[in-house]
Amino acid sequence: MSEFALYAAVGFLAQLIDGGLGMGYGIISASVLLAAGVSPAAVSASTHTAELFTTAVSGSAHLWHGNVDRRLFWRLAPAGIIGGIAGTYLLTGISGEALRPYVFAYLGIMGLFILGRAIRRQKPQAGTSRATRLYGLVGGFCDAVGGGGWGPIVTGSLLARGGEPRYVIGSVTLAEFFLTLAISATFVVTLITGRWETTGGFLGFVIPIAGLITGGVIAAPIASYLAKHVPARELLTAVGILVLALSTYQGWLLFG
Repeated sequence: MSEFALYAAVGFLAQLIDGGLGMGYGIISASVLLAAGVSPAAVSASTHTAELFTTAVSGSAHLWHGNVDRRLFWRLAPAGIIGGIAGTYLLTGISGEALRPYVFAYLGIMGLFILGRAIRRQKPQAGTSRATRLYGLVGGFCDAVGGGGWGPIVTGSLLARGGEPRYVIGSVTLAEFFLTLAISATFVVTLITGRWETTGGFLGFVIPIAGLITGGVIAAPIASYLAKHVPARELLTAVGILVLALSTYQGWLLFG
């Protein structure tokens, strides 16, 4: 399989799942690319640059259809941007091999989190602005470091606390565009300033980004069908098992 085909397949799978759940693009992309041997920083940079396109379209659509709670958006977006920039700055200053075990551990935890959301039923609770900003800060940081996690952490937490699904998903999706924009811009700055050195510079990301975008665009109409016909619980379970399996396999290779 060519390099472009590999990234396109990853983008297709990730978008297929994300379209059915409203989360999972970053986690799935990061898990598979890390399993393929791509460095954590390169995974995050490629995934977030590709997500600029998907989140721009999705966020604009939610805004057009009135699915965005402006108060919720303004609580999430600034906190997410701060967390995302901090996570990117940390990620690009540490050796990829040294960071890899921690990223896989994080992905394993996210897999458990996703599985937990698939099987448990929580009593809805009223959210607070302080808790919302904390979700945004933590979600943005983990999204940058792990290559994904904004959706499972922020959307999952807000829905678990009793948020209206329509406004939670719309607001979180629109905020994610600005998060990915900030993370991508930070990667560019770290490349220009020399803080992060990667083989091929900007050109080294052309094939991964093009593949992820192509696969995601092809999967989008199919994903909308899944969102309508496949129960979210089954999809969540599948995502959680896949992420856990990839994380466990790579942990075994690293430490076994």
